Amino acid sequence: MHICIDARMWHASGIGTYLQNLLPPLSHQYNLTLIGDEKQLATCHAKIIHNTIPIYSIPDLLRFPRLVPSCDLFWSPHYNIPLLPIPARKRLVTIHDVFHLAFLQQLSFKQKIYATSVLKAAVRLSDSIVTVSDFSKAEIIRYTRADPEKIHMIYNGVNHERFQPVRQQALLQKVKLQYQLPDKYLLFVGNVKPHKNLMSLVKAFAQIKEQLPGYSLVVVGKKEGFITGDDTLFNMLQQDDSLSRRVTFTGFVAEEDLPALYTMADLFIFPSLYEGFGLPPLEAMACGCPTLVSERASMPEICGEVVWYINPEDVNHIGQQIIRAVSLLPNERQTWIENGIKKAQLFTWEKAISQHISIISELI
Repeated sequence: MHICIDARMWHASGIGTYLQNLLPPLSHQYNLTLIGDEKQLATCHAKIIHNTIPIYSIPDLLRFPRLVPSCDLFWSPHYNIPLLPIPARKRLVTIHDVFHLAFLQQLSFKQKIYATSVLKAAVRLSDSIVTVSDFSKAEIIRYTRADPEKIHMIYNGVNHERFQPVRQQALLQKVKLQYQLPDKYLLFVGNVKPHKNLMSLVKAFAQIKEQLPGYSLVVVGKKEGFITGDDTLFNMLQQDDSLSRRVTFTGFVAEEDLPALYTMADLFIFPSLYEGFGLPPLEAMACGCPTLVSERASMPEICGEVVWYINPEDVNHIGQQIIRAVSLLPNERQTWIENGIKKAQLFTWEKAISQHISIISELI
């Protein structure tokens, strides 16, 4: 069976992780052709059609379909599907969430037109749809009126070989020095999009920082990138020296270093307003880090009873839950950690790969 896959988002957060864990095993099952950057995809056991046309662009809509070879199945791992005809017997698309439709008012006019037309086309033109949670399935049906029988829910997995508690003290010390981490810290991992809600977390930390002597807030990501996305946060940090000294932006963090950051953190906090799945909380739990997550969207479905929940729009509640969490007795904290590790172990890429293969087999 010949499958062609749009792999241009190989290094993107979220979708990149999805591709990196699914494509290598699938390359042993099928004859794969990948469309994307040949340098990024050099280690894949597949034919590569080099293409770096930016997604969400007019050239992408017009030129990308011409690159698709004759195949049994074309698979888009994101909703940015080819709108023009392609020589594929069947089409499969993965729609991770419909954030762009749920928060349409936050988009520019051009973004609204693109998201609305392409997302609905992805539902209409694809023979089958994969999504990553029951929450996302319900949202796709709500906003696009998709046929429920056409949508298959497959949970993402955790790379358990990588994400586990780090025991080597030398490695922990190396990572701590490399990223200039404080001795005690709360951790945020996520991109700079407004719905990740970092602003509310920083406001909560500003309110409680005097009650948490010695603690800092560590944000995995580039400070400059976030400033571009939200000047309000930048101004807030600029005007409060005592706060800015206790908020650390790590800059880029290599994937192999993330488990050490999770392991050393006293608490992981994920205040997102909207997630189709939300992988960072599971990665944090797998590394033995107690976790606070938003009570919104897919988070209760994915995280269950082993995390503590926060109202992401209530700064006071976020702060109260942080203080309560870091004040736990050692045995209570250990129970929280052990329950989180067990929960994370339920999500595996092996299970996700098997379910994808089943859907592909049904299609072809």
